[in-house]
Amino acid sequence: MSEWKNRTVLITGASYGIGEAFAARLAASGAQLILTARSQDRMEALAAQLRAQHGTNVTIIVADLATGTGAREIFEATARTGLQVDLLINNAGFGALGEFAELSLPRQLEMIQVNVTALVELTHLFLLSMKARRTGAVLNVASTASFQAIPYFAVYAATKAFVLSFSEALMEECRPYGIRVMALCPGSTETNFREVAGSQHLNGPRFSQSSEQVVTAGLAALGQGRSFVISGVPNKVQTHLQRLIPRAVIAKMAGKIFKPQAR
Repeated sequence: MSEWKNRTVLITGASYGIGEAFAARLAASGAQLILTARSQDRMEALAAQLRAQHGTNVTIIVADLATGTGAREIFEATARTGLQVDLLINNAGFGALGEFAELSLPRQLEMIQVNVTALVELTHLFLLSMKARRTGAVLNVASTASFQAIPYFAVYAATKAFVLSFSEALMEECRPYGIRVMALCPGSTETNFREVAGSQHLNGPRFSQSSEQVVTAGLAALGQGRSFVISGVPNKVQTHLQRLIPRAVIAKMAGKIFKPQAR
């Protein structure tokens, strides 16, 4: 039996990709879901599907984490449902490809708001009650980009490095209270990330996973009490091999891969 059966899971960025796959997997496991994203229509369609297939209790909260009030709005809306969150999945996030100096500054600050600030705020808000109950878990979706600098994805990679470090530190802080905190680090995944980031034109990596495969790796590692997991054996091998190469060389190699094509 799944450990999340009859327990409440909150998933941000639940309308697409990895977030949607988490919702489907946990609904099949018998969890109650709180789904949040900006797209009400997509969430309503997903909720209707999960209710029909699994009889899942699904609550929808429409919120925009790019605003300074989005995280608080989600927390307050959750409190009004009377449900206590047993597992928080901070999945919402996005990237933007291009030279840092040329990309829109508001767009890059928005990326930091969603990928870092809102994640930290939601974690803090829900962690307080988990600590009081001495139970709960937080799964933060990071990336293999957490382990290296990526020119032309400079802000995105930096936000994901923050998520990994933050998650590992919190895991140690929360261990005495029976609370697990973990960073899930997927590599290339079959989602709409490339379209949002504007990187569709880049040659795709040889190895790519489905959202379902990433979710499987994440939930398994969370169950094992790990502080982070890299999803997919090729991603693990590549990430560990990078540690043997000077960081400046890795950044130079990444820059050649991610440099936008001249138009």
